[in-house]
Amino acid sequence: MSVEIKVPSVGESISEVQIGAWHAEEGKWVAQDSEIVELETDKATFDVPAPLDGIIVEILKKTGEMASVGEVIGYLEEAERPAGVEAPAPAKSPAKAEAAAPAAAKSAPAGSDERVMPAAARVMAEKGLSPADVKGTGPGGRILKEDALAYEAPSAAGNGAFREEEIVPMSPIRKKIAERLVEAQSNAALLTTFNEVDMSAVMELRSKYKDMFLKKFDVKLGFMSFFVKAVVDGLNLYPQINAEIRGTDLVFRNYYDIGIAVGGGKGLVVPILRNAERLSFADIELKINDFGQRARANKISLEELQGGTFTITNGGVYGSLLSTPIVNPPQSGVLGMHGIQERPVAINGQVVIRPMMYIALTYDHRVVDGREAVVFLKRVKEALEEPSRMLMEI
Repeated sequence: MSVEIKVPSVGESISEVQIGAWHAEEGKWVAQDSEIVELETDKATFDVPAPLDGIIVEILKKTGEMASVGEVIGYLEEAERPAGVEAPAPAKSPAKAEAAAPAAAKSAPAGSDERVMPAAARVMAEKGLSPADVKGTGPGGRILKEDALAYEAPSAAGNGAFREEEIVPMSPIRKKIAERLVEAQSNAALLTTFNEVDMSAVMELRSKYKDMFLKKFDVKLGFMSFFVKAVVDGLNLYPQINAEIRGTDLVFRNYYDIGIAVGGGKGLVVPILRNAERLSFADIELKINDFGQRARANKISLEELQGGTFTITNGGVYGSLLSTPIVNPPQSGVLGMHGIQERPVAINGQVVIRPMMYIALTYDHRVVDGREAVVFLKRVKEALEEPSRMLMEI
């Protein structure tokens, strides 16, 4: 008896999804609750588990095709595990899976097909590639579809450069990002103001307490928790930057839901730190660490991406020295962090070398006046250069 594999409901605003990749092939046996197909929406990527042990007898929707919520995309026929097929290992949390990845990589022989994900295997078959040809960027060195698509064959001597074009459907997340960026540029009056921060005090605190912090909370003390605290402090003093336009009204909030931009498996996502004003340094670091792990595994839920009153993005982790971040509508502000560089600065008439970071605030001038934007960013700078001011509320 065949069981329908349907697109589940993933949120009130989602009516259609794109088939990302099938983790199982027709004729292959799958275990109950194992991930069989990846679905993409304009907000997040998620996997559909097998409802029971069985064999995939038919796949109706291929990678890149669209499907409606509730639509049948394949059929699974109930079947016992065939002889010789190992039972699947128990599911690991993202943290445990990441920790176990290096060991798994060591146990798998170089070039082993076990490293190749099903979607990547199909692309490699089309290109005539072997696992040894492609460098895997997934956990434990696994070869992902993106790795296979990005592969470029070395040019043969005397034959010129290898040239190829490939047309692939734009993912729903990438489409939504494009729409939101254009919307922000078209509908908001965006301006960016800059400042720079001497990170000496923050770096000194991190160095002093990092070992105790890690021992007590089992998470590293990073820069982001300091920035979240400084931003909340600034938003409390200058509420316009935490406000939004709603119709003909201006809505002010007495809470601070801070979006933290993190790189995910399918692109940049911005999960929300709800009520950041109530969170401790440890709470913030634990939540951000969890967001980062689940974003790389495409496990961020839609609910965690919705809302937000202000956003922080850190281009410095990718090497950016200066940028103009774009506001995420309907928010009115976004703070951009950048790389830390030792630079000569003048302090008390003396030239000294300090670890400096440029920071940028892009704001919607319809809501925020230039004065509020400048003094908010100055307050963030002051809070980071003298963190004790946040505790004393001065």
